Amino acid sequence: MADPATTRPQKPLTGRVPPQAVRRREFPALPAEILQRYARIEDLTATASDAMDKLGLAGVVPASVLAPQLPAARLVGQAVTVRNTERPEAVGAAAQAGQSRMGEHEAYNLAEPGNVVVIEGLPGVSNLGGQSASVAHRAGCAGAIVDGGFRDPRMARALGFPIWARGVTPITGKWRLQTAEINGRVRIGGVAVEAGDLVLADESGVAFVPYAQAQAVLQEMEHIQAGDHRQQRDIAAGVDLQTLASTKYK
Repeated sequence: MADPATTRPQKPLTGRVPPQAVRRREFPALPAEILQRYARIEDLTATASDAMDKLGLAGVVPASVLAPQLPAARLVGQAVTVRNTERPEAVGAAAQAGQSRMGEHEAYNLAEPGNVVVIEGLPGVSNLGGQSASVAHRAGCAGAIVDGGFRDPRMARALGFPIWARGVTPITGKWRLQTAEINGRVRIGGVAVEAGDLVLADESGVAFVPYAQAQAVLQEMEHIQAGDHRQQRDIAAGVDLQTLASTKYK
């Protein structure tokens, strides 16, 4: 695992949220070799789910809850987190004042290329729009997981920027929500996620692997995949059903 110490200079903040709302400016990066091995797992989130079951970890959200907007897309990257809450003032008053309190741009500012934006948001309103997706994409973010709504799916699709979310909405979040924390703990589909945790996503759903467990989960996933491959070869070779049923593959 990577050493938490880093010599990278701290990035200046954008001011989109108060400085005290930024819980962490950086987190240790997982080794590239670990991420590459995860990316080679074929049935990504299903294998992660089986591996995490064996290790007693809960961290998987199905696509019936967080639906992929680009069905063929896959993600393997560490989380930069955003926690949004409801604004206290009336929508009309907030809109007339014209001051947005959405601060996800600070997460993009702090992100390293390949990180995944993970937003604990509000349902039915946009926690990430087309312009926001464009900024995230420009910053090198690999995609976004939104426990809530997002809008302007056409722009995200045109960028090839994958998003998993509870749904699409035309309703802006500018006057309805405020960003409370960047890179703190969020809850996504009931799963606690910390900045730096590993995000895996595909057409089946999303898996969140705690940073400290990334190596153990990977090893179990590779073991499971090797067993699946052996079983597939036996099926293709015509091994009889009795033998298939009695063979322990994983």
